[in-house]
Parts: sequence; structure tokens; C-alpha cells
Amino acid sequence: MLKTDGIIFDVDGTLWDSTDVVKDAWNKAFTDNGYEDPGITADRLKGLFGLPMADIIKDIFPDGSDEEIERLTPLIYSYEDAYLKETGGRLYPGIIETIAKLSEHVPVFIVSNCQEGYIELFMEKTGCASYITDHLCPGDTGMLKADNIKKIIADHKLGYPVYVGDTVMDRDACTLAECPFVFAEYGFGDVGGCSNKIASPKELADILELISR
Repeated sequence: MLKTDGIIFDVDGTLWDSTDVVKDAWNKAFTDNGYEDPGITADRLKGLFGLPMADIIKDIFPDGSDEEIERLTPLIYSYEDAYLKETGGRLYPGIIETIAKLSEHVPVFIVSNCQEGYIELFMEKTGCASYITDHLCPGDTGMLKADNIKKIIADHKLGYPVYVGDTVMDRDACTLAECPFVFAEYGFGDVGGCSNKIASPKELADILELISR
């Protein structure tokens, strides 16, 4: 078992799947603002989520100038927020129950490479805010995932942190942050060679030794 006194979660592909909603929002943001429909699909977003948001937008709009991307970015965020506030994403089965159960013994955190307000929106739509001790993203700190993981660990004096994510980028961030990684293989990515992995959220409690504080 993996010993831990604090569990840090990714969001997209780990806690919920928002790609069906986000692709509609992003396509609408482009067409409403004078651009051709980029034809973004949920599957394409699944291959991009985990990257910094600026990199995702550049991948979707590779011919856009820096000025166009800078103008479009807040518009895309506003459309995405509006769509998600209306419908939310698709929660993975058992994830909220798992978070609630774990939070009775150790603090639970969220760190994601998303825009400011996205994690708060997730917590609002799912009603899980009371289970989350702290959360960080680049929109909050200006730092990417590895440094935000380090900050959570330092701020909360975690001796045995664990990060749960679903992509190679998550694993690489954990390597930089020197934080053990648990691969959520039910999510978007394919991360080989992971000794700690779960096929469903409910399995997480089975592989962790929780150290109450």
C-alpha cells in the first residue's frame, strides 16, 4: 500500500469528464466571434487536457496570431464557464463518495492546469467543496502543475503526499515535484509503467494507507 497524509487530485479525466460540454462551448466561442467553426471534438480535447490552457488554445487555433489568441482566451473561458455552470461535466462513478470517505482521514486537495475559477466551478456543481482542504491552478498562482503541487505540499506540511491523475503530463509533474503518482487509468491518458494505478475511483482507498493527522 502507498502511505499518505494528503491526497491531491487532478480534475479533468480524474474527477469528471467535461469534454462534451467544453467542445460545444469552445466551438460556439469561435463562431460567435467571427471565426470558422474549428470542429473541436471531445476526443481531441481528451488528448489535450492536462496541458496548460494556453498550449491547448494554440493547438486548437495554430494559425492565430498572439494578439488574436490573447483576445480570444478570455472569451473562450467565459463561454466554457457559462456552459459548465448550466450542465456541469460527467462525474466518474463513485468519485464524490470516495473523496468524502478519504477526507474523513486525510486532507484532500485539487491541483489542475486550468484557468482561475474552474476548480471552484467544479466544486460548486458537484457539492464537494466541504471535502476539499485547498486547491491551486495556474490561474491562481501563475505557476504550472509541478510547482503548484510543491506549494500544496509545503503550505500544508505534507510528509507523504500522493497525486492522482490520468495523463503522462500529470506523471511528469509529479516527478518534478517529487510526489508519488497514482494513475487513474479510467481517464483520458495512457501512462505505462505505473506501479500504482486504479481502474475506478473506488479502488483508491484500497491502495492507500491513510495517516490521520
